[in-house]
Amino acid sequence: MRQVVLDTETTGLDPAQGHRIIEIGCVEIVDRRITGREFHTYLRPDREIDEGAVEVHGITLADLADKPRFAEVLEALLEFLAGAELLIHNAPFDVGFLNHELRLAGHEPADIGRICRITDTLELARRLHPGQRNSLDALCRRYGVDASQRELHGALLDARLLAEVYLAMTGGQARLSLEGEEGAGAGTAGGIRRLPARRPPLPVLAPTPEELAAHEARLDAIEREAGRCLWRELEAAAD
Repeated sequence: MRQVVLDTETTGLDPAQGHRIIEIGCVEIVDRRITGREFHTYLRPDREIDEGAVEVHGITLADLADKPRFAEVLEALLEFLAGAELLIHNAPFDVGFLNHELRLAGHEPADIGRICRITDTLELARRLHPGQRNSLDALCRRYGVDASQRELHGALLDARLLAEVYLAMTGGQARLSLEGEEGAGAGTAGGIRRLPARRPPLPVLAPTPEELAAHEARLDAIEREAGRCLWRELEAAAD
């Protein structure tokens, strides 16, 4: 399963008023692991940037004077997004701008939703945490994701943070450490910790019918609350 976390920064709030995208940041997740593959670019908007927007992301028009236009990076962007589910926080905002840019570039279809499946992580967070603050900053605090570098908004930084938040919010691990308390070098060969060859076999305990029923009931509850159950999706994919 391939997913791409996407975020944008813009000249203002409304593409209908001619506002444009000035930064795109994407982070790849494959089978619930952040791969390290990223797509990032700044864009020349050919228009002024609202003062309020500059206060949010700190990007000025002078910063973008030598950057490419959206149409110039479109092919590379679509190649990176191909076949992925897009994870976007407050998706209607970014989708509106992406569709506006696709129209201006003359691309058909001018609808990112017809190119990629889109999941709004803000809607997911609201279902999981009704009545609570679900901004990216609030979710980072809730799930223990370090956002100390986020003094200003930035598309790539925010996409990286959202990737960590999404994996935590959906019950997975962003990283798996096999290091002991002594550190990576203790008892390892090439970073791999070897188990004793003559160790006793681990017991394998089959679940009882009651435990299986409780497991299925829990998955049903997750599906009702979140609108999907990744455990069942992965099981179906494995079949």
